[in-house]
Amino acid sequence: MRMSRTATAATVITLAATATLTACGNGGGPAAAPPAGPSTRSADSPAAPHRLTVTSTAYADGGTVPRRFTCDGDDVSPPLALGAVPEHTTSLALVLHDPDAPHGTFTHWLAWDIAPGTARLSAGERPPGATQGRNGFGRTGYGGPCPPRGDRPHRYVLTVYATDRAPRLAPDATEADLLRALSGHTLATGTLTGRYGRR
Repeated sequence: MRMSRTATAATVITLAATATLTACGNGGGPAAAPPAGPSTRSADSPAAPHRLTVTSTAYADGGTVPRRFTCDGDDVSPPLALGAVPEHTTSLALVLHDPDAPHGTFTHWLAWDIAPGTARLSAGERPPGATQGRNGFGRTGYGGPCPPRGDRPHRYVLTVYATDRAPRLAPDATEADLLRALSGHTLATGTLTGRYGRR
């Protein structure tokens, strides 16, 4: 009887140790896979597999936005050139925002339903065929860089999206509304970043 109890206890200890090691992923077999978490791809960041080019004769990528295109000048949109737009693009959209604004990202320009064949925009030109949304100043169309005086220069990121369908949005749509509509329908994107500061 004494031997049987000892053998039983040893068996229990062995089984418990085996279960513990297996739960930690060290039991010789494959560890249990962790539960799948939410996707890191957000509706606010429509991903695209290809890149298109966005350039300006007014400033280089990473360069200083000339005063003419800011609230201190004529407050008109800069000239733009677009390239490498995918062949099957249905429409283009654009967003210009300041990610360095004191109270969070500030929207300076929203436009969608832009004609897919658009290769160039002159300074101050409304994109052909476009509907323009409301910017952070509460106005429709372009509102130039206008950072608080004394801040280090802010970044102004212009992103152009090539899409496989025209988003259906109200004219007063926000940047978040537009990005949600573009999610899953973006064929390519391109960016142009400028900097501007005010003393």
